[in-house]
Amino acid sequence: MSGTLKNLTLKIWRQSGPNDAGRFDTHVIDEITDEASFLEMLDILNERLVESGEDAVVFDHDCREGICGTCSLMINGQAHGPERATATCQLHMRKFSSGDTIVIEPWRASAFPIVRDLMVDRSAFDRIVESGGFITAATGGAPDANLTPIPKPVSDAAMDAAQCIGCGACVAACPNGAANLFTGAKVTHLNLLPQGQAERYQRVENMVETMDDRFGSCTNHGECEAACPKEISIDVIALMNADYRKAKTINRKSLSRV
Repeated sequence: MSGTLKNLTLKIWRQSGPNDAGRFDTHVIDEITDEASFLEMLDILNERLVESGEDAVVFDHDCREGICGTCSLMINGQAHGPERATATCQLHMRKFSSGDTIVIEPWRASAFPIVRDLMVDRSAFDRIVESGGFITAATGGAPDANLTPIPKPVSDAAMDAAQCIGCGACVAACPNGAANLFTGAKVTHLNLLPQGQAERYQRVENMVETMDDRFGSCTNHGECEAACPKEISIDVIALMNADYRKAKTINRKSLSRV
């Protein structure tokens, strides 16, 4: 790699397991090019740690293209770091200056217990999706692409919500550890489309109540929107709340007829 070389001090959270006491370890890492990604910088650190007989820092990563959402790090107190609309894997060292001290932590939320070091368990998100993130689809051949007309504003709004990669930055940034932006995105993605209408009100009730069992309450701080690497608007929370209020009436009436 070419580019300007930088010397940095890293304060990295190390924790052997969910029930162990954690600590910050300090590492001085030199000659890191500003063209390296943040995860490449951690790779270089880990190579040096292994070469010296120390344990590598454990962190989540997969696609490294801002798609999978696993690169979940709190960097200097900001979810995914200082660059807006950017996942950790897309963050480059040019955003830092030589001589900087960088504090690297895992997501801090009770719903995301630490597995080890910088890796957390985000399976609470899976429980929300399992409770309602599906649609009824007829069996047989695939329907024609334009068989179900969808107005462009509706399809655009649904696609905006569908951009959610489930990274958990919204939860980590929220003072209450709420998951309303994530849940709102998943609900809105399906509830706006014609294909999602069959389960619409059962879906929103199930998903919101599963969320409430595991996460804190939303009090409209807006930190979730600012931290989201896909810039999902808090409008999805308003849409989810509106559907949830309707669902409590509609679903109760449906049960009374049984």
